[in-house]
Amino acid sequence: MALIGQIRKNSWLLILTIGLALAAFIIMDMSSGDKSIFGSSQNIAGTIEGEKVDWGEFNRAENILYANSGGDVFGRRASLWNYFVEDKLVKKEAKAMGLGVGREELLDLQFSTDNRKLSPLILQRYMNPTTGQVDRQQLTEIKTAIETGNITNPEFKTRWGYQEREIIKTSLQSKLETLVSKAIYTPSWMAEMMYSNDEQKVDFEYVRVPFDNIEDSKISLTDADYTSYLNENRALYRQDEETRKIDYAVFEVKPTAEDESNIRQAMTDLLPDFASTSNDSAFVENNFGTISGIYQKKATLSNFSFADTLFSIAPGSVVGPYKDGNAFVSVKVLDRRVVADSVRSRHILIQGTDQASFARGFQLLDSLKNLIEAGTHRFDSLAVKYSQGPSNVKGGDLGFAGPNAMVGPFNDLIFYRAKKNELNVIATQFGLHLVEVTDYKYLTNEEGVKIATLRQNIIPSEETISAVNNKALEFVSNNRSVNEMVTAAQADPSIIIETSPPVKGSDYILGTLGTGQTSRDIIKWASETASVGEVSSQVYIYQNDVDFYDEKFVIAGLRAVQPAGMPSVDFVRGDIETQVRNYKKGKMLMEQMSGKDLSAIASTYAGTVETATDLSFSSSAIPGAGSEPKVIASAFAVAENQASAPIIGSNGVYVVKPTRKSTVGSATNLIDVKKKTNTAMRSQVRGQIVEGLKNNAEITDNRSRVY
Repeated sequence: MALIGQIRKNSWLLILTIGLALAAFIIMDMSSGDKSIFGSSQNIAGTIEGEKVDWGEFNRAENILYANSGGDVFGRRASLWNYFVEDKLVKKEAKAMGLGVGREELLDLQFSTDNRKLSPLILQRYMNPTTGQVDRQQLTEIKTAIETGNITNPEFKTRWGYQEREIIKTSLQSKLETLVSKAIYTPSWMAEMMYSNDEQKVDFEYVRVPFDNIEDSKISLTDADYTSYLNENRALYRQDEETRKIDYAVFEVKPTAEDESNIRQAMTDLLPDFASTSNDSAFVENNFGTISGIYQKKATLSNFSFADTLFSIAPGSVVGPYKDGNAFVSVKVLDRRVVADSVRSRHILIQGTDQASFARGFQLLDSLKNLIEAGTHRFDSLAVKYSQGPSNVKGGDLGFAGPNAMVGPFNDLIFYRAKKNELNVIATQFGLHLVEVTDYKYLTNEEGVKIATLRQNIIPSEETISAVNNKALEFVSNNRSVNEMVTAAQADPSIIIETSPPVKGSDYILGTLGTGQTSRDIIKWASETASVGEVSSQVYIYQNDVDFYDEKFVIAGLRAVQPAGMPSVDFVRGDIETQVRNYKKGKMLMEQMSGKDLSAIASTYAGTVETATDLSFSSSAIPGAGSEPKVIASAFAVAENQASAPIIGSNGVYVVKPTRKSTVGSATNLIDVKKKTNTAMRSQVRGQIVEGLKNNAEITDNRSRVY
């Protein structure tokens, strides 16, 4: 009762508390989900020139365009994001320039009977793999269905709609590229310069002093050295986006000697049943093995250390288990026979690889097969009349063919399965074939063996995986900062410790760990949650892609964050240490070499005076010395028979002395030079126009917040 009395006395406090709770609930509801009145970006994949890219729209496009495609989901999303960006920028620029795609043009791009008018996307996606030509029948059927409204598959309708959007974007981009290309002009002075750069040649002597003539121990690097190097190479290191470096400790799971012994014993225990079974197919299938459909010669079994044994034991015998790479293998000899060196065959081919063509072709070939077997018709006569292959004029005769000269299914049939004069129907990438083997040639009389194989990969046991996992869990609980993690990992040789290259928030590839959901999860944690120096409390798991066991346990820590722009010295120190060291060595070598002639320099550094001949200004490499455009350019800037000042190149410090410079007059074919220059510059438009639009656009990438 006392409590109730206190509540009554302070009813205002109760009302205020309830009101605050309700307000907090309402605000939370308004600021979350798809329809936040405060403009939450939770479901916005990004913005492009002020236009939002809704995550729902992005996800629907992915599901439509890549349905059941498998593969690298993050690579797909990166490509799709680039498409969204390019689509909006290209269409905006095209609209500003008065460019568009009309209805008639769009129809031509999709269905024109003139291949030159078809969109490259249609040419690529609707090509008949057999003929290498556009599948006109399929396009006609699609066009008719669209015009008559007979599209019953809503997924196809949506997918075709997205494809129309792609076609319009591709066409508009092509028009922009054409406008820019046509606007490119090479003035006479530039053509003369290009002509001179290509035609003027120089011969020079040079001496190269490699950087390693100065020992690393004699070089101490300061922050000023790194800063000086970065300032001279700003274009190489400036970043447009914020990046991060992630340290990670990797606990690899490897099978122990006991695991390997147990796997060997398990396979050994199978051998008696493997040898005695009367149903090899069922036994092999139940034990995840394989049966070879062909007779293999000894040379093709070189991967088996026991190949010789297979040709000396009786059919039905089993050998193994033997270790073959990272697996144990046992093999049963099913049969042995002499394999022909070449086989002569003939066929009747009915082209077409779709389901309807197969149905019609099988019905026709089955009828022809019955006629031949009944003796009422000849194979060659029917081949002339019905076969759609080039051999029809020869009655279907294909002549003699050696092993693997034909496509796989055809080769395996005529060499290993078919009997002479037996008729068989098989399917290949070209269509359906009625096949008859007519003759064999035996030159080497070499035997082939047909085998059944059991293979068990050597993988860690559950106990081994659990032990490594426990070690990783203990490690992460004891090391809660990046410095602690690195120090502890370096003290244990079984732990791999690495630092990733700089990663962006939307990246999905993490150093040597590669791509995949786990790498994406680590990058997302580092981008959205972690503080610099923090180690994730989660142990990340990477699975083996073949045997699907936990192969790596990874502990991640955020090493550093670098804002957009030029990186700090600390952020790139480990990445550019070698370059900065060589840069400083180069400065020291320049001082030592200054004022000396080539022979003296060669003598001092146990080198030789080399020669380079007939190089143009546009050359980038010195034969035998590698890529050295700066050195070649210097040779043109120095007078003949005069030694240059020392030059820091890519592979050392150089001194050059030109011995001959050809003289080049005015271009006599200036128009041709202009055409050549224009062609070269226009060829670069396609790759640069969209990048130019991106560089000048306001693009915000929020993908890291939604996946």
